[in-house]
Amino acid sequence: MKKNLGQPEPNYRSKFEKSIGEFLGSNAVHEPERIYFIQPSKQRFYIPDFKTQSGIYIECKGRWDASDRFKHVWLREQHPDKRIIIVFQDASVRLSKRSKTTYGEWATKNNIPWLDFRTKEGDCEEWLKEHVFGVNKQSQSKTSRKQRKQTL
Repeated sequence: MKKNLGQPEPNYRSKFEKSIGEFLGSNAVHEPERIYFIQPSKQRFYIPDFKTQSGIYIECKGRWDASDRFKHVWLREQHPDKRIIIVFQDASVRLSKRSKTTYGEWATKNNIPWLDFRTKEGDCEEWLKEHVFGVNKQSQSKTSRKQRKQTL
């Protein structure tokens, strides 16, 4: 990852978050701002992992416990104008040992947009390329491989 002169090196909270940060490069800012929300009876804030140049927030999740799940439900209710996408390290992980529900199923049921990073060769990588880098399948087919690498 290129060092930005005058910019502090991002302080990632996990290896997974760092790998997403390296993938996004200069097309996204790490933990750009606090987004305040009210947990019933308490005001809290949330710092998203990334904010893209197009204004989409990306949250990287390896482990997704109950407090994180509720936080994202409250954020979605209180900030419908903010587009927050969860990128799961593995969306097929079950909520608990006893649960049959996976992270992805729970997010879908609660109308929380998500991607599964394990499938980065498919939907996740294509979505990130299109929404973060501005590259879509149609434009890729019209450009050479060398030109695409320069674009990314």
